[in-house]
Parts: sequence; structure tokens; C-alpha cells
Amino acid sequence: MWHWDKIQKQLYPMKALIKRNLSGKKVLIFFFLAGIIYATMLTITIPKVMDYANGMKVLDMMPAGYTVAYVFDLFEALGNEGRHAYLYNQLPLDLVFPLLSGISFCLIFAWFLNKLNRLDSHWFYMCYIPIFAGLFDYFENFGIIAMLYTYPNIAVGLIKTTNVFSILKSAFTTSYFVILILLIIVYGIIKLFPKKEANQLE
Repeated sequence: MWHWDKIQKQLYPMKALIKRNLSGKKVLIFFFLAGIIYATMLTITIPKVMDYANGMKVLDMMPAGYTVAYVFDLFEALGNEGRHAYLYNQLPLDLVFPLLSGISFCLIFAWFLNKLNRLDSHWFYMCYIPIFAGLFDYFENFGIIAMLYTYPNIAVGLIKTTNVFSILKSAFTTSYFVILILLIIVYGIIKLFPKKEANQLE
């Protein structure tokens, strides 16, 4: 059985690394870079792939998951050129984005917690939520790459496993946006009512 103090000891190097890089400048740099790549995917590479598939959504943009039949229908609709665009235009960007978004949102969480004087509390472990989202994003991407390489002989098990990763990625992504909104609200309340700061988050 793992005890809480042992878990904290194992996670301490990551926590120390986050603290060392906790500056507004670094947070903005990572957030800006992640934003550029995300905007590029949303406005250029993803629409380009979807055009080949007559508007069918790519697997990356299906937060509720997808079926085995949908994957085969999508890859067939894409054709050789569409699958090539998916594999060599969209996915390379999506192999960089999870790293940048995971780091940026992790640091954003830590920055707000530091402002709220809760960086050394159990609230700190929320900083790992975007990292898990990025990790599952990578698993999803590797699964999609494997499916594109093995089409039309895609293993059903590979599709189902990748679908699980897609759902988990979406769940963690939704969670960190919800928590971030709550942190911003709490931070705003404390800024508006500083006398009540001592009573917050207790």
C-alpha cells in the first residue's frame, strides 16, 4: 500500500521543477506557443483533413469517442490523400501541442495557487490534471498513427483502445478547464474582497 507521505516524496522532484519555473513570463511563453499550434490546427490542418472526408470529424475532435465503424468510414472517405494529410500534416502538430499545453496549463494552475497561497497545499496536485490530459493525448495520437499505418487492416482492439484514450483525454481536458475557471473566480473574489482572503479555500 502506498502511503500519502510516500506519494508526496515520489512527486517532489516534479513539484520542485514546477516551482523553479513559476514565473509569469514562462507561463505566457508556453501558453502563447500552445495557442499558436492549436489555432493552426483548428484553422488549417484539421479543416484540410475534414475537407477530404466531406466534413466528417477527425478522431481528435470527437470528445465522446467513436465507433469501429466510424473509423473505417472516416478513413475510407479520406482516401489516400486525406489519410496522408492526416498523418503528415495534422498529427505532427498534435505531437507538439500536448507537451506545450500540458506544461502551460500546469504552470497556470501553479501560478494561481501561488497567488492564493495554496501552492504547498493538497490543491497543488490539481496541477497534474493537464499533464494527464497531455499524456492521454499522446496515447490517442500514437493510436491514430498506428491505425493510419495499418489501414485497411486495422485491429478492432487498437480502435477500441485508442477510443478510450480519446475519451480520457477529453475528460481530463474538460476537468482542467472547469477547475481553472473556478480558480480564476476565487482569485477574482479575493482581489475584490481582500479582507476575506484568510477565510478562502479553508
